Amino acid sequence: MRILFSFFFLFMSLMTNSQTTINGSVVDSKNQIIPGANVHLEGTYDGATTDEYGHFSFTTEEEGSQVLLISYMSYETKTIVAEVSQLKDLKITLREDMGALDTVVISAGSFEANDNSKVSVLKPLDVVTTASALGDFVGALQTLPGTSTVAEDGRLFVRGGDANETQIFIDGIRVFTPYTPTANNTPTRGRYSPFLFDGITFSTGGYSAEYGNALSSVLLLNTVDEPDQEKTDIGIMSVGGSLGHTEKWEKTSLSVNASYINLAPYIALFPDRNEWEKPYQGAQGEAVFRQKANSGMLKFYAAFDASNFDLNQEDINDPNGVDFKLNNKNFYANSSYQGTLGQGWSLNTGLSYTITNTDIGINTDDISNKENSAHFKLKFKKRFNSRFKINFGAEHFVTDFDEDYISENMLSRYGFKSNNSAAFVESDIIFSKNLALKLGMRTDHYALSDQLNFAPRASLAYKTSKNGQLSVAYGDFYQNANNDILKFSDTVIPEQAKHYIMNYQYVNNGRLFRAELYRKDYNNLVKFDADFPDLNSVYTNGGDGYAQGLDVFWRDNTSIKNMDYWISYSYLDTERDYRNFPIAAQPNFANTHNFSAVTKYWIEDWKSQVGFAYTFASGRPYTNPNTNDFLSETTKSFNNLSVNWAYLLSPQKILYLSVNNVLGFSNVYGYQYANTPNADGNFNRRALKPAADSFFFVGFFWTISDDGKDNQLDNL
Repeated sequence: MRILFSFFFLFMSLMTNSQTTINGSVVDSKNQIIPGANVHLEGTYDGATTDEYGHFSFTTEEEGSQVLLISYMSYETKTIVAEVSQLKDLKITLREDMGALDTVVISAGSFEANDNSKVSVLKPLDVVTTASALGDFVGALQTLPGTSTVAEDGRLFVRGGDANETQIFIDGIRVFTPYTPTANNTPTRGRYSPFLFDGITFSTGGYSAEYGNALSSVLLLNTVDEPDQEKTDIGIMSVGGSLGHTEKWEKTSLSVNASYINLAPYIALFPDRNEWEKPYQGAQGEAVFRQKANSGMLKFYAAFDASNFDLNQEDINDPNGVDFKLNNKNFYANSSYQGTLGQGWSLNTGLSYTITNTDIGINTDDISNKENSAHFKLKFKKRFNSRFKINFGAEHFVTDFDEDYISENMLSRYGFKSNNSAAFVESDIIFSKNLALKLGMRTDHYALSDQLNFAPRASLAYKTSKNGQLSVAYGDFYQNANNDILKFSDTVIPEQAKHYIMNYQYVNNGRLFRAELYRKDYNNLVKFDADFPDLNSVYTNGGDGYAQGLDVFWRDNTSIKNMDYWISYSYLDTERDYRNFPIAAQPNFANTHNFSAVTKYWIEDWKSQVGFAYTFASGRPYTNPNTNDFLSETTKSFNNLSVNWAYLLSPQKILYLSVNNVLGFSNVYGYQYANTPNADGNFNRRALKPAADSFFFVGFFWTISDDGKDNQLDNL
């Protein structure tokens, strides 16, 4: 018996000696205890959970060097590698995970319209249900602060910059010809269907180093990753029709859409100020193919559209008016891939190609131009942890532009070929949930002028309270001259703008407030010595200018049941000396004051959504040749009240009505003056007005889907 007891105590002694106790406590960066944290040795079942005092203790039979993992929700997982015997009386500090929802977000100069964004100013549904937008995503964005109301143009004019200073990207890849061409004083529209996109970022300044060749703004459009179901969409409209279908497979989906627009029946009922020989008609087709891979997503998008019209427009210098006809064909293809590479690495790459042919006839003159453009991009991203990530990449742009001009049987040919290359690097540094920094550098080489430019970018955001934050941003931005300059002179160097931005944003329970101060300084703007650019003009980069102002935005979708509204106001102070300006002046596309109010209200008893959109813009400058001053007079203020009504006949059938400028405000875009004075020595003029003061639209939309509930309300 004594021998048995001796063996037993010897065995217990050996067992005790083979076990090691690991213990300690877990706290946060403020030395506050963290109860419930998980602590364990990697690859084993040995571990414990911290108690109410933040303490833990457990034993293990493991020996040698081991990996101790400590984790807790909303904190970064910590790893300790050490000999087991050294894992005693530990005091472990966990850092907050900066991926949490309440972390500061860098937002200076950026408006998000995304269901998945932490802070969205607009939702995708808003982009296509705004009464004044007429189904165009650009029209909806014009209700945001920072834009100028240039109703006769239809493109985005941002913070004192002309429309060519804003570039558009689909899935990060450049769109070279995003708008359909039109006649004078007739607003253009975006080429692409609104339902294509589920995420939009509208950067009015200070944007990422990833994007270049834009002096004022970039608009980033992200296509739908995965449709939720198979469906067919049918549209019958007062101006045409549309048909779309989406098919899904296990890892693949395909969406196709076609539409046809013909204004002839509408103009027969509601004649406008133009004399139409052939009213506008256009056809569009597009397809989106998506393929899921094990670690990524491949997308391919292609779109083709064709449009033509023939009309006679009033001209004070020609009693017969000006005959204007246009025929345009455009093809755009975009492929992109986004995927993970492991160990925190991810890859984004894409390629776009555009070919467009435009034939224009102005009285007896004919202009024919053709553009072939391509963009290739490769970007890598590395996430080291929730506090630090870096992305870098390279891209290349190619444009081949040719134009034939025939006047009085004389043929003139112009054109250029450009190759621009760029590299960029940018890092996100999250110091805490309250402080974040984005630093970037972009390098562009413009082959035509053989210019190499370096453009630093920086943004800093500080969370001032639970719901408020302050952001600042700075950046250098460069852009090649426009096609109408480069086709005559390929020696001008890129134009430059510097952005300075300060932004405050407050978000609380469905209410959002933003206020932003900004300053832009322009340098190297292109100037020429004629009324219009031509082959004999002298071109220099001697222009400059500035733009500064205040943008304010308020949105509330909770205070009034079933009502959602937003209000925008912009103040703009700007002057520039460019093109053929004799002195620095406020350009004729810039409004000092812009105001928009948008309201949407759901009436349950009527099964209807009604919407209102009001826009006010102060007058824009114009030159009166009866005075000696340049751009010294202004037009009267612009006003527009638009309404829409969507009535659900059934869950999948919608009757839709909209009226643009329902009160029939008589807006004036500017004035055209006679080339020669009258008998009194004064130059006569005529007001430049829209072709029609109001526009009416009626449509019936029917969706056939798997669930029997999906409808096209978000496509209207």
